[in-house]
Amino acid sequence: VHGELFAATRGGGATLDGRPMGVSGEGSLRRSMLATGFAYSGDGQAENLVHFGRLLPLAGAIRRPGAAALDLANLAAGRLDGFWELHLNPWDVAAGLLLVREAGGRTSDERGEPYRLGQKTVVASNGRVHDALLDGLRG
Repeated sequence: VHGELFAATRGGGATLDGRPMGVSGEGSLRRSMLATGFAYSGDGQAENLVHFGRLLPLAGAIRRPGAAALDLANLAAGRLDGFWELHLNPWDVAAGLLLVREAGGRTSDERGEPYRLGQKTVVASNGRVHDALLDGLRG
């Protein structure tokens, strides 16, 4: 849409239009821009609405652009500070998670354990706000 090309290789860093990119330096969840997405099913939407409600008063802002891969790319580029989403498939997140990791960010499941491809819940951040994001999701 914007004519941008995000790229990453394991151990080789991440780039945007051929220039190295990195996650933001924001350290406060209160000043963070977060993103999420909602599942297509009613049950998934209701489940994430609880998380959304928990985080809304704790974060600077929350956006819902609608594409997990693009949200993760924007996190890797430092445009977002954190991201979470439920009920995802590997093809929704594989490339974006590599971008985040190679740009210096952190990815996990909802328990804070390292994310493994195929898990349904993804939490990603610049690393600095990750624990606070997890705490907010847990309530």
